[in-house]
Amino acid sequence: MRALIAGALLLAACTVGEAPAQPGPSPAPTTAAAAVTPVSAPASLTLHCAGAFTQGGVGLCRTLPGAAVYVDGVASGAADPQGWAVIGFPRDHGPEGRIEARSGGRMATQDVAVAPRQFDIQRVNGLPQQTVTPTDPAIIARIQREAAVKNAAFQSIAPLEGWLDGFVRPIDANIGVVTGTWGNQRILNGTPSSPHFGFDIAAPIGTPVHAPASGVVTLAEHDTFYEGGLVFIDHGQGLITMYLHMSRVDVHVGDHVRQGQVIGAVGDRGRATGPHLCWRMKWRDRQLDPSVALTALNEARTQLSQ
Repeated sequence: MRALIAGALLLAACTVGEAPAQPGPSPAPTTAAAAVTPVSAPASLTLHCAGAFTQGGVGLCRTLPGAAVYVDGVASGAADPQGWAVIGFPRDHGPEGRIEARSGGRMATQDVAVAPRQFDIQRVNGLPQQTVTPTDPAIIARIQREAAVKNAAFQSIAPLEGWLDGFVRPIDANIGVVTGTWGNQRILNGTPSSPHFGFDIAAPIGTPVHAPASGVVTLAEHDTFYEGGLVFIDHGQGLITMYLHMSRVDVHVGDHVRQGQVIGAVGDRGRATGPHLCWRMKWRDRQLDPSVALTALNEARTQLSQ
């Protein structure tokens, strides 16, 4: 039976582009990712993938440059000029997965076991009821307008590989406290809701929020209904991270940010019960656990570079 966590928590029921566990790996401190010596791109159609093969997990693959990549039969972009590709598995993924690289009528495959995870049930009380079951026509219209803006930002697929240098924690480990893990089922003010696709880090209002990897800003809003201050960063190949409830947004759409750069500050705006950052990750319509990326991407690159 899944564990039941009762009481009002210092977190939000994060909602980005949605209609009205076990904890992930321990976050690493905000430090630069270790450099890996480059290796030559594969000269033939081979496929080698590594990373967190788990529900909500993320990983890397190495194959022939330009080869089309498929995950579970779904087209998922193409390898970069050095043969690198990022991949991920959603929360409800079954126990078996297949990754494919296709080029010139040929195909290389790798079958992987996708580990299941256990997800808690969390009860969050004390939220403004209009943020749980909105009925005000003006609020509903605003939610719809903002959803269209967010959905457009999710379509970005920047020609970058920010994920190749690994991820660092967006809030200093000595300041932030994890108050909500990814994938938990939520009950908001007594109303069952969709799973929580964020990783919540509580910190004082005004605490700097750092870009965990380089990328380009595709959305920068100062006051959205559900999320308050909201930023999206596209790290390349459709891997997008999101930063919710911020009190201050320091970037603009089109800005290129480097790993560790301050993009805003922690807040408590939107659907929240206290100051914290809700950190989210999405890859080509698949919701992923950003906390997994803190170790999985560095380890995968190291393994595939040997």
